[in-house]
Amino acid sequence: MTTDTNDTQEQQPTILSFAKDLPNICSLAGLACTILSIYFSIIGVYEAAMIGMIWAVAFDWGDGMIARRMKGRTADDQTFGVQLDSLIDIVNYGAAPAILLLSYGQFEPLFLIGAFIMLATSALRLSYFNTFGLSGGTKYTGLALDSNSIILVFIFLFEGLFSMGNFSIVLYVSGLTLAALNVSQIKTPKLNGNPINIYMLAFYTLATTAFYGWKLL
Repeated sequence: MTTDTNDTQEQQPTILSFAKDLPNICSLAGLACTILSIYFSIIGVYEAAMIGMIWAVAFDWGDGMIARRMKGRTADDQTFGVQLDSLIDIVNYGAAPAILLLSYGQFEPLFLIGAFIMLATSALRLSYFNTFGLSGGTKYTGLALDSNSIILVFIFLFEGLFSMGNFSIVLYVSGLTLAALNVSQIKTPKLNGNPINIYMLAFYTLATTAFYGWKLL
């Protein structure tokens, strides 16, 4: 019995063996972009934070596209990739926007409440999806979490039109609205499954990167 157990353990792949899987590399690259986004949010360089946030979405969409086109991936590779992608999503689309809100609100207690709501609803939304999947096989129940970052990056394009205090209110209301939509019963399409949407995201990513990069100069 002991020998069989040891044999089973020896047959299991190592944790780091999955790090060489190309879709997982893409997922981790997105996580690196999110870490940069969080860092720049904390120190108040919001243009750089937006660049990191939108590139995290691009890599997240990219890992799925690569995984669908790759041949020879094992069932373990696919299962591990799904779990990794899900865990990274809560950081990309839950923690990063919450920290952005906290930082822009000067870490005032009121913004702590908003940040918690955004993070909590992201966790609930992701857990619901992991349990029930797509509605009818084609649509999400609730607004998909990647939409949070796409919309917040767009909203920040208009930051210069407001004072910092007024824009913090805009950001707060936007964050709570997105949180409500994330856990609502509305049906939204799976955007990253359409090649046209992927091209549109690529253009949007490059355009916003150029815009925020120009503002940083």
